[in-house]
Amino acid sequence: MSTSTAGRFVGQKVKRVEDPRLLTGRGRYVDDVAVPGMLHAAFVRSDVPRARIVRIDVDEARTLPGVHAVLTGADLNTAPGSMQPTMWAATSNPPGPCAPVQPLAGDDVRFVGDPVAIVVAESRYVAEDACELVDVEYEILDPIVDYETAADATELVHSELDSNVAMDVGGPPSPDLEAVFESAAHVVTETLHQHRHTNVPMETRGVVATYTPSTGSLDVEISTQNPHEVRQVCARFLGVPEQLIRVRGADVGGGFGQKYFVQRDELSVIAAAHHLGRSVKWIEDRRENLIASNHARADAITVRMALDEEGHILGAHLDHLEDCGALPVGGTGGTGPFAAMLFTGPYKVPQLGFRSRQIWTNTCGRGAYRGPWMLESVAREEMIDLAARQIGIDPLELRRRNVLHASDLPYTMPAGIPIENVTLPETLEQAVEIIDYDASRAEQRRAFDEEGRLLGIGIGLYAEPTSMSNGALGVETATVRVQPSGAVTVMMGTGSHGQGIETTMAQVVAEYLGVTIESVTVVQGDTATSPFGGGTGGSRTAVIAGGAAREASLEVREKVLQIGAHLLEAAPEDLEMEDGNIAVRGTPAKAITLAEVARVALNSPAELPPDVGPSLEATVSYQAPPITWSNACHACTVEVDETTGLVEVLRYVVSEDCGVMINPMIVEGQVAGGVVQGIGGVLYEHLVYDDDGNPLTTTFMDYLVPTAAEVPTIEYGHIETRSPTPGGHKGMGEGGAIGSPPAVFNAVADALALRGIKVTDQPLTPNRVVDLLEGRATG
Repeated sequence: MSTSTAGRFVGQKVKRVEDPRLLTGRGRYVDDVAVPGMLHAAFVRSDVPRARIVRIDVDEARTLPGVHAVLTGADLNTAPGSMQPTMWAATSNPPGPCAPVQPLAGDDVRFVGDPVAIVVAESRYVAEDACELVDVEYEILDPIVDYETAADATELVHSELDSNVAMDVGGPPSPDLEAVFESAAHVVTETLHQHRHTNVPMETRGVVATYTPSTGSLDVEISTQNPHEVRQVCARFLGVPEQLIRVRGADVGGGFGQKYFVQRDELSVIAAAHHLGRSVKWIEDRRENLIASNHARADAITVRMALDEEGHILGAHLDHLEDCGALPVGGTGGTGPFAAMLFTGPYKVPQLGFRSRQIWTNTCGRGAYRGPWMLESVAREEMIDLAARQIGIDPLELRRRNVLHASDLPYTMPAGIPIENVTLPETLEQAVEIIDYDASRAEQRRAFDEEGRLLGIGIGLYAEPTSMSNGALGVETATVRVQPSGAVTVMMGTGSHGQGIETTMAQVVAEYLGVTIESVTVVQGDTATSPFGGGTGGSRTAVIAGGAAREASLEVREKVLQIGAHLLEAAPEDLEMEDGNIAVRGTPAKAITLAEVARVALNSPAELPPDVGPSLEATVSYQAPPITWSNACHACTVEVDETTGLVEVLRYVVSEDCGVMINPMIVEGQVAGGVVQGIGGVLYEHLVYDDDGNPLTTTFMDYLVPTAAEVPTIEYGHIETRSPTPGGHKGMGEGGAIGSPPAVFNAVADALALRGIKVTDQPLTPNRVVDLLEGRATG
């Protein structure tokens, strides 16, 4: 089911042009890179969560044959930018509060997995053997593991700071909001927990760095979402001029936010290459990825919601705690204030208050994970269901009574954020129509009454702020260049990691320039050839990169038509251009090809019309509006097995409005990926620490991810409403992971409510579901 605004190429289900290369093993990932004389790195990591380093003895490791260097913080932490009191992230401006960050541990280790030393050797095997020979003596200290009690702890994760509170914004309800609670017919208060899990991309992190002392140049091939960010960080940290640094992203096997910023071990490898004047390669293993790459989620939030007699929301207050670990990536990871401000989302909520605190703990640092502010949807949508049960209204009906309609737009949220160009009731109704909500409710009652089966229905409705125009993320530049053959090259600052950008951007250029998709080549992920850009993240590519590509294509098209009109002795407005052929409208025999125009423009400038220069290219930088809103509704049905605690997702429906779709097939693929991550996050994935700060989930035997067997066929509905941006697109890359957690959670909670069980906390793994059913757990 869809509404469509398809063009000749934009809006069509074009097969991904990347796939033949990737599916036949001809992709180039970091681990495919081999440089003559290349060395290999491995890390000595802390096996204790909190300690003072008394001594590091590297002498025996250095004498192992094949070892070229064993470097510690004393060797690498003295680079020009190594001890900054603010975050490293170049694209975040202004930076948030952050503890000093160094590539390797200095005087203290702060979590299990903290890199203490890097060994560089002839092979990874030798490097790993040498790591075993490094002797680290620790003075063990009591770790801070529980973020809900850490704020009051006397022990400090960072001894140079005053407390374990990294950030504290907002406060208690205002007098006006408190008066709303006092007079409301219903006040619903619940504390919700979202557990720690993480990105687990198929390809772990990796880097090959080559420093050439004779030229002072640094070449970095890295699995990254943002090559220009990497270059800026390297320049600032190492003191190497940016023009001497080349960063290439090549093919990237997933990132989901984990590869947007440069992490400490990656920078250590680059610094080691600079230190040695050699090529150094490091590929993260899965255990490292699970204990030392940024973690995500881990929140506790107390929500207090006021409603009138009919169930209209009058106001809400949020008290939020976020575990940001010891050394969060890109700052504190402090998405809490933003999530709180967005809490009202798709609903009319007159008043809102919040307090949000980010807490240091002796665990792996928090970082971005697809839809990092998605807590707002989890908290809000779970509260809608909890409130509905408390006051005796069906959860769907409570949503209908509060959802924003077209007549309410533009609507200014209590936090001052305007929302517009959304179709919230339309996606809600489309999703419940596809899943047949009334029939699903009837079957739920029948199955329970007649067979004792526990079926549940869940909804997740949200509005997503995409392509936000903050800092470098708000601008993208595209260069569209016609080659002498008539082929078209598009150079962009994006860094694809599975989104199909080579395809979608080729569709945009083909549509607006008037050429075939086969004639367009998209070049990205290389700072030597790509214009500066904010990389790929924040659901920004279609809007911002697509906007730049569209505008550059139109500029080139205008010039092509000027030259074509001169050569055909016609007026530019009388010409049309399609598939690289320029013809007089209504007289197709009177035509020339783009290759002929390129020949004149590039090789025979004397034949050009007056005031037209000898080139066929345009570079356009496009700055997005502050927010481009997209929205969707997720609905699913589940069955809970009371004996095993296993949850089976029976049906899953998504109704999405992401504006004019460039490629519906890629849109659905992106949605599907996010849905699977949401299912995994609620039902399977959980990064567990014991009370002493030791990670217990360090392999895929312990950290479970969903497979095709656990995921139903996803059903889609599309509604297309144009945004005010060029092309009318809206971002959507993160949406699947924003709507799915509350939908799945609510469905399970709905099923368990048949047994009188109230659920407020994730995860809903089989063990925990059984504990809830048998009364051994609450919440």
